[in-house]
Amino acid sequence: MKKLVYYLFYSFAWFISILPMRLQYIISDFFYIITYYIVKYRREVVASNLRNSYPEKTEKEIKKIEKAYYHHFIDLFIEVMSMLTISEKSINKRNKFKNIELLDNLYEKNIGVVGVGGHYCNWEWFNYLETKCDYRGLAIYKPISDKNYEVFMNRVREKYGSIAVPMNNTLKQLLIQLREGELPFSLMIADQSPAKHETSYWTNFLNQDTAVYLGVEKIAKKYNQAVVFINMRKVKRGYYETTFELITEKPNETAEYEITEKHTRLLENLINEKPEYWIWSHKRWKHSRK
Repeated sequence: MKKLVYYLFYSFAWFISILPMRLQYIISDFFYIITYYIVKYRREVVASNLRNSYPEKTEKEIKKIEKAYYHHFIDLFIEVMSMLTISEKSINKRNKFKNIELLDNLYEKNIGVVGVGGHYCNWEWFNYLETKCDYRGLAIYKPISDKNYEVFMNRVREKYGSIAVPMNNTLKQLLIQLREGELPFSLMIADQSPAKHETSYWTNFLNQDTAVYLGVEKIAKKYNQAVVFINMRKVKRGYYETTFELITEKPNETAEYEITEKHTRLLENLINEKPEYWIWSHKRWKHSRK
């Protein structure tokens, strides 16, 4: 039965992907109405997360962000589906890398990179970076329970040459790349909620006590790789710009948790600019510090 559901979903996604983008966004508007007004998907979670993150905002302001978020959220699903058939030319026009020379300079110095970002804007459209530079892209992801959907996501992530790597296989895959003489660019989305046994570091994030993964810092120090923050902004519907911000080129010269704090603050600042582009329906604060 699960296989049947997957094939139906894949067929639908493929059909969506071959439509002109303007028609895809009309379909997105239709599903926004269903998701927000009829299904009311996780609206209580979204509203609660927004209120706790922005206690100074009025209910009217919270509601405005909430509605804008759901519009973007459905657009994101449509844009991910579009990756099945979207051309390199089209995606290159829709997500512009503004300072790729920063990565080129690191590559010339023979330095691997840990790229860190969050569930902000459309992070999945970042996975065609390999067509723009010489690094071998590793798309590090947290495995999900629906393995059929995971297969679908990994298919679109690997379309332009990146390798989709489950989080627990990161070190193994990095060793393979390094042994083969390939400099890796490991894309890590660091704003997920760690499992309870992994909550070793806490900080204040969006006005809340928040557990943060230490994977970015640990990998950078273990393999002496530069850390680069992925600064993605939405220019208009369906169009993004991505810039890179160097956090450190020498991770082993940084203090403990310094890298973690820096990329957390950069993401927080980015979210505060346009909160509607972050994934508020995720149960980010499900654990409490003892």
